[in-house]
Amino acid sequence: MSVFVDTSALYALFDRDDRGHLPAATVWSELLTGERPLITSNYVLLETSALLQRRLGLAAVHDLDDHVAPLLSVWWITEPVHRRAVTRLRRTDRREVSLVDCSSFLIMEAAAIREAFALDDDFAAAGFGVLPVR
Repeated sequence: MSVFVDTSALYALFDRDDRGHLPAATVWSELLTGERPLITSNYVLLETSALLQRRLGLAAVHDLDDHVAPLLSVWWITEPVHRRAVTRLRRTDRREVSLVDCSSFLIMEAAAIREAFALDDDFAAAGFGVLPVR
C-alpha cells in the first residue's frame, strides 16, 4: 500500500533543528527499505522547495531535487483537481488547513492511500493514518 509524502515530513528531513527531524529521518529510512510506493504531488514539491529555499538555502533545494524527488511518484495537480481542492478548502473553513493539504487529501482519496508521512495534524484530522505514529 502506498504512502503519501507531505511537506511537513520532507522539510523535517532537511532541517536538523526541526523538532520532527529525528522521527522523520527514522520513518524515511524505514520507508526507503520497504516496498511501499511513495507518492506526492507537484504542489507538495513546490511548497517544500519554497520553505527549504527561504529557511535553509538553495543547497537544500538542490538536495531535494537530486536525492529525494527521484524516489517519489509525483501526481500533477490538474485544473479540475485544483478547483476541487479550492472548494474543499472553502468548505473546511479552517485556517490551519492549506490548499496544498486539500489537494493532497483528494489525491489520497482518489488513489485509496490511507497513510501519510506527515508531521502536521491535518492528515489525522481528515481521517488518514499518519507516519510517524504519535
